Amino acid sequence: MDKIRIENLEVFANHGVFPEETKLGQKFLVSITLHVDTRNAGKTDDLSKSVNYGEVSHFATDFLRTHTYHLIETAAEQLAEAILYTYLPVREVTIAIKKPWAPIGLPLESVAVEITRKWHKVYLAVGSNMGDMETYIRRGIDAMSSLKDCRVKRVSELIVTKPYGVTEQENFLNGCLEIETLLLPLELLALLHEIEAAADRKRELRWGPRTLDLDIIFYDDEVIGLPELMVPHVDMANRSFVLKPLAEIAPYMIHPIYRKTVAQMLSELKEREKGNEKDHIV
Repeated sequence: MDKIRIENLEVFANHGVFPEETKLGQKFLVSITLHVDTRNAGKTDDLSKSVNYGEVSHFATDFLRTHTYHLIETAAEQLAEAILYTYLPVREVTIAIKKPWAPIGLPLESVAVEITRKWHKVYLAVGSNMGDMETYIRRGIDAMSSLKDCRVKRVSELIVTKPYGVTEQENFLNGCLEIETLLLPLELLALLHEIEAAADRKRELRWGPRTLDLDIIFYDDEVIGLPELMVPHVDMANRSFVLKPLAEIAPYMIHPIYRKTVAQMLSELKEREKGNEKDHIV
């Protein structure tokens, strides 16, 4: 991804732990790196196809002057999010805020905080087999769409599938969706649990009936192995109710461990299922 850099923008603002800092104010040096595709702008010489760094500079200056924070960590965090919410072509942003002559009682040039934040591409599986299944699913998707931290980009068709694991229950309605989010994996997991809880999801039986199920299948190209979260989803290669709708919206997404596309995994699963059917017939 291309980068546009704004280096050492001087901003007089009121951030700091001490009362005199928030009352009197002081100078900060702000550097911003915008990760954005500049190819079309470079080919056409058209500013509308890029991000106007002058506009971003004024936006950052106004934002830091308007808000007051105790920590420059908070100032950087909030500014990064504000830029990502406001400037849609920006996929990732790095913010560095320097505080010259920070009042620590020792001679120093400056203290600085630098952070990088980005829109993460995530694929989720969604399912339900209780009550008005489609309504539960649509409400779950709408709840996610209403949050500024998440953007729902694509939603697959919903398909009826047989239950997996515990088979003595109603058929499921399943689908997949692609989202972009600023949330980190465990933050996203907590959000999904909140949306499930709002749909009266009860976690009483593994693979049992549920009003709404939301699972993280892929999170960028990351491999996550935590007690509470495994990504890519540990059993996705054996689940046609995941692979079929996922192949509709992301057939060429590559599994970061198996190094196979979703379409390949679905094809291989179909072949295994055919082989199992032949074994049963024999």
